[in-house]
Amino acid sequence: MPNPKKIPAEDLREVVIQDMVAEGKCLVRHNNLVIFVSGVAPGDVVDLRITKSKKSFLEAVPVHFHKYSELRVQPFCLHFGTCGGCKWQHLGYETQLQYKQQQVEDTLQRIGKVELPEIMPILGSKETTYYRNKLEYTFSYNGWLTSEQIADETQQYDRRVLGYHLPSRFDKIIDIQHCWLQPDPSNQIRLAFRDYARTNNLRFGNLMKHTGLLRTLTIRTAKSTGEIMVVAAFYRQHQMIPVILDHLLELFPEITSMNYVLNDKGNDSLDGLEVVCYKGLPYIHEEMEGLRFRVGPKSFYQTNSEQAYELYKIARDFAGLTGSELVYDLYTGAGTIANFVAKQAREVIGVEYVAQAIEDAKLNSQINGVQNTKFYAGDMKDVLTKEFTDEHGRPDVIITDPPRAGMHADVVNRLIELRAPRIVYVSCNPATQARDLELLADTYRVTRVQPVDMFPHTHHVENVVLLELK
Repeated sequence: MPNPKKIPAEDLREVVIQDMVAEGKCLVRHNNLVIFVSGVAPGDVVDLRITKSKKSFLEAVPVHFHKYSELRVQPFCLHFGTCGGCKWQHLGYETQLQYKQQQVEDTLQRIGKVELPEIMPILGSKETTYYRNKLEYTFSYNGWLTSEQIADETQQYDRRVLGYHLPSRFDKIIDIQHCWLQPDPSNQIRLAFRDYARTNNLRFGNLMKHTGLLRTLTIRTAKSTGEIMVVAAFYRQHQMIPVILDHLLELFPEITSMNYVLNDKGNDSLDGLEVVCYKGLPYIHEEMEGLRFRVGPKSFYQTNSEQAYELYKIARDFAGLTGSELVYDLYTGAGTIANFVAKQAREVIGVEYVAQAIEDAKLNSQINGVQNTKFYAGDMKDVLTKEFTDEHGRPDVIITDPPRAGMHADVVNRLIELRAPRIVYVSCNPATQARDLELLADTYRVTRVQPVDMFPHTHHVENVVLLELK
């Protein structure tokens, strides 16, 4: 790969962007160069600036557009291109779905190298805005200003901000005026908190030194029940904490769960911290097909609730349950899938690494009167032993929904040993899913593939695969 400093400038002018590839970047093959470009669309004609050089490819960003792609649409968010949360807003939604479908097909064929059935058309999300049920914002005393704001001499911008991290910049926060990801009153709560803190000169956090008072604000909204949770994180105890929380409750009486936490750790995770329920209940509820799921401040729940329901229905359909099956639900999280399919199974055994999630799973079974589930916490490769399956029985169906890294090789080998008649593999990363499918290929054949879009205006895509024993 040539040194980017030695590439003639004319080689990077009026370059035609050719295709969309993984991670939302576009591909250019130009003068024997392989270049991945962010912030563009197929069909754009641009001048490029190289930002990174690898052994077999370059990375670049556009510095001038000569022609815009016909695939482009006008982004609707004023923060598009800065906060990085919805990087595909410049593409129409149908175009987004086409590229996500292509991503799944290309990835399974290129990495998985397994025989595939015809892949079903991707299931799009009915809601393409305000579809998330959880957002986390960060306070900063030294907010990021865009180049346009810096150049605007007519205004003075308050650098005390409450918003999102810039892409790849943990220490830089952009103030958010309106976010299209979560329904009201999320935006109003965030702005009310920020404005009150500014007016009363409360100390916004220093992300480098972990000093100040205000750290993060998490808002969870349950469309199915109308319940709202707020979790405010502070660096230290302060007499103004109850004053702030009471102020928000007065403005937004619809908040059903008001919580706070003191966090002076080096990261924003709530692990190991006590979350104090200040007013209301220490949880909210999500409902799905008559089931009621309790969601606490630390609970995991799919962030697109309505599309999660569609995803779970696909997984249940692929499982082909008749009521007599023993089901293993691996990486069960808070037991959402396990409880969702339990009515159609003889018994469901859920396994998850996070102990708190397993407690949530047991509780969700309890409050729904589900009596044919059992849950166990521990590292999957350590729990799913021969002794474990001897005790609980060989599964008829395995549902696995691993994190982005996919399944550990030891877990894949254990699935091969178990030889369950059917495996339903739910994945948020088709690349690692494809890798695991290749490892399973001597024992299982892929019989159904269904991509699902959980996150409109991003490159992320879920995929559900049914494997049947050969």
